[in-house]
Amino acid sequence: MLNEFKAFIAKGNVVDLAVGIIIGAAFTAIVNSLVADLINPIIGVITGGIDFSNLFINLGDGDYTSLAAAKDAGAPVFAYGSFITAIINFLIIAWVVFLIVKAVNRLKEATARKEAAAEAAAPAGPTELDVLLEIRDALKK
Repeated sequence: MLNEFKAFIAKGNVVDLAVGIIIGAAFTAIVNSLVADLINPIIGVITGGIDFSNLFINLGDGDYTSLAAAKDAGAPVFAYGSFITAIINFLIIAWVVFLIVKAVNRLKEATARKEAAAEAAAPAGPTELDVLLEIRDALKK
């Protein structure tokens, strides 16, 4: 059973998946920082200082100055600002993944073109028909 487990872990798919999850978690932290620390402040300046993450509608009683205060008080809130921030995060992640996939595809195409050019430049050997004709001619002698 231990050998089976070792074989399972050693498979490329499991290791690739683990690496992907770890890199994905690190990438998420980077994108969250990008959105919270760089993009939201720029959007706030453009929109007159609006902080999306603090936008909410209080569905209960009381008056709260911030989303954190409302949540601390246990008030029911409709936190649409957090949703807007999540949409911005998603769009940025999707854009970066798109750019990465596009770059990888471009590299694959360049490699395929180089291989095709190398194959075309290599001298072609005799075809099967040429070899058979040579054998026939040699047997006739």
